Amino acid sequence: MAKILVAEDEMDIRELIRLTLEFSGHEVGTARDGLEAVDIVSQDNSFDLILMDVRMPRMTGYEACRQLKQKASTKHIPVVFLSAKGQEAEVETGLALGAADYILKPFAPDFLIKEIGKILAEKVRN
Repeated sequence: MAKILVAEDEMDIRELIRLTLEFSGHEVGTARDGLEAVDIVSQDNSFDLILMDVRMPRMTGYEACRQLKQKASTKHIPVVFLSAKGQEAEVETGLALGAADYILKPFAPDFLIKEIGKILAEKVRN
């Protein structure tokens, strides 16, 4: 399956997502905030996908995505934002930064797996 990084500051949510993905056969790394996510991916750009919360301490998901999309070594990795904030402007901001998708919390584990599958299939086609 895929190698996925989960960047989420809420430990319970991060662990739930990690377990859901691992149960579906994915290899999962975790980060507690955007800064840690950028550091991890800068050292290991073999991730197939990054799931990232928008509102995190030290560095927001938006800023982390912006930095990753500016680097030649990481710009190819799809970023999916996870957020409880679903206002149209927030979603548009995330997509304008280069995110592949914007998933609203709360979400069902099956929905998350299905959306990840679509994005990974699209990545293979391109």
